[in-house]
Amino acid sequence: MNDIVILISDLTAADVLAFGWFVLAWAGYSLYAERSKKRNLMQLLTRYRYAWMRAMVGRDMRMADLMAAGNIASSVTFFASTTLLIVGGLIGVLGVSTKVLDVVNEFPLAAETTKFAVELKLMLMVTIFDYAFFKFTWSVRQFNYLAIYMGGAPDSTTPDAEAEDYARKGAKLVEMAANHLNEGLRAYYFGIAVLSWFLGPEIFAFVTAWVVGVLYRREFLSKTRAVLDGR
Repeated sequence: MNDIVILISDLTAADVLAFGWFVLAWAGYSLYAERSKKRNLMQLLTRYRYAWMRAMVGRDMRMADLMAAGNIASSVTFFASTTLLIVGGLIGVLGVSTKVLDVVNEFPLAAETTKFAVELKLMLMVTIFDYAFFKFTWSVRQFNYLAIYMGGAPDSTTPDAEAEDYARKGAKLVEMAANHLNEGLRAYYFGIAVLSWFLGPEIFAFVTAWVVGVLYRREFLSKTRAVLDGR
């Protein structure tokens, strides 16, 4: 227990505050993005997902729809594979944390740190990218389920009520898969913020705020959102 206390004491009060701000910023922004009355980019896509699925049900030839779903799944698979490589690289860097410490302490703008602090920051990054990996792989599986669902869609002679119900469920599948993809990408942004922690807690706190600002602008104020909102 004493050893743990000694190791934790390697972190300054500024480090603890910066980490607390990081957790609060990530959790707070995610909660805001989901519950805000102002719809974000992902939420605005809901009607377009339904329109896609409704048009798909009305088509007898669905190869283009299946190819579109497959292309999206391939993109998510790329992110999952890349994330696995990042995690492997970070674990490898953990094995040479002493050399990392020497590099960080020699960097002109970096605050002086300890081996435990370096390893803690690396482990935080590993945890974040592990989280992203699980989000991406679940998104891939959901897009694969969507392809099966689309393959079993009723033909164009199906009554409107049944077709609309099928389209609604299909749109919900797309939404859930897309949300997991979005959460994985969001983890990338915050993972980059943690990288700045090596330069010092003040820079870490600033970059965390900058990441939140970038995410907010892209999800709530971007030109892409304005186009989808009909403006």
